[in-house]
Amino acid sequence: MSLRLHAPVVLPCDSSCSVLRDAVVDVVDGRITYVGGAAEAPAFDGEIRRLSGILLPGLVNTHAHSPMTVLRGLGSDLPLLRWLQEQMWPNEARMTAADVGTGMLLGAVEMLRHGVTTSAEMYFHGPELVSSVLAAGSRVVFGAAILDVPGMSWRSMTDEISAWIDADGLQFADGRVELAYGPHSAYTLSPAQLTSIAGEARARGALLMVHVAESPFEDEAQRAEFGSVPALLKASDVLGGRVLSAHSVHLSDDDIALYASFGVGVAHCPGSNAKLASGIARVPEMLAAGVPVGLGTDGPASNDDLDLFEEARLAGLFARVSKMDATVLGAAQALLMATRGGAAALGRDDIGALEAGRWGDVVHVDADDPAFATGLDAPDSQLLANLVWASGARRITDVWVGGEHVVAGGESTRVDRQEAQAGVTAVAQRLRNT
Repeated sequence: MSLRLHAPVVLPCDSSCSVLRDAVVDVVDGRITYVGGAAEAPAFDGEIRRLSGILLPGLVNTHAHSPMTVLRGLGSDLPLLRWLQEQMWPNEARMTAADVGTGMLLGAVEMLRHGVTTSAEMYFHGPELVSSVLAAGSRVVFGAAILDVPGMSWRSMTDEISAWIDADGLQFADGRVELAYGPHSAYTLSPAQLTSIAGEARARGALLMVHVAESPFEDEAQRAEFGSVPALLKASDVLGGRVLSAHSVHLSDDDIALYASFGVGVAHCPGSNAKLASGIARVPEMLAAGVPVGLGTDGPASNDDLDLFEEARLAGLFARVSKMDATVLGAAQALLMATRGGAAALGRDDIGALEAGRWGDVVHVDADDPAFATGLDAPDSQLLANLVWASGARRITDVWVGGEHVVAGGESTRVDRQEAQAGVTAVAQRLRNT
């Protein structure tokens, strides 16, 4: 498979958030081989597609529970712990493996239509979830959810994901699937249990994703004993491997310095954190300390959408309000958090940017929209501002994953969206009636 995409503007999402004019992206056998000006591009004998608008890398959703599409809207006015205990956990206990697959299929389609080509999912029933992601044509980092609550065996859940990794490896399906550990939190697992799970993850070089300091009330006992959840994680020998700390809203200066010293990635979920009134994470301080920060939607029952461009916009707006400084987080930095920063938070260097050697995950934004009426020849800063603050995902028309055209004209090329929606409707109706 050889494909050259040629557009007036290409945003490779390199560290300086460059804007390339009249540029091309070459993808051969799923990987990018060249990104740069069309005039300097090497000879190419594959398919060439000339597009209007803007090309950018596939977005990276660093924290999601996408099968919750079947639970969307439940408990929408509850704070975090009541939302979990009264709505999510009781309903999830009734969900079958097939239900998880049904919810994930629609979630994957929804994300692809918003330009999200990779999502980090903490959930249950991994084989069914992964199968749905592959059916939609996207990528997933599947972190098997691990909890110590009535009716669940944390040890069995840990052993199950360990056995899967040992059988199939950390990555498979041409790099579209990565397996990981998802211990839920320090308030659903003991320090000794977290130590054990982290040891399994480190032994395999696997990512460990965990909810940390999402709300000010969830972990009062843990903070009373250890000072903070990051301090608990250090004391429990959880840090030191690949660790992704989801939410991380209520962190002290010492917590941030600890994360920076151990290379912990953070999944910032501003939409969910606002809807659940959990607070505003200290993103400017994390970035200043060198902590890798990506963006996450969280689940579609707490957000309630799967639009990462919206998260980029919210991240910038909340950072500015929290610091009362309109210069603190600009459009370029917000876009990088949704792409390159998300890849870094997951410990991945093969996604999140248009660079030679990375996977050919490419998003096309059509510029036929009022947001771009000032023209694609506008100064770089204005163009980026119009994309992040004004346009967002609404003009995404085409998406390629590994060079494969998985969204065309705004719709999935692999999945009948109406059928996927009908599947979720049926599951939701059954859950309501049982």
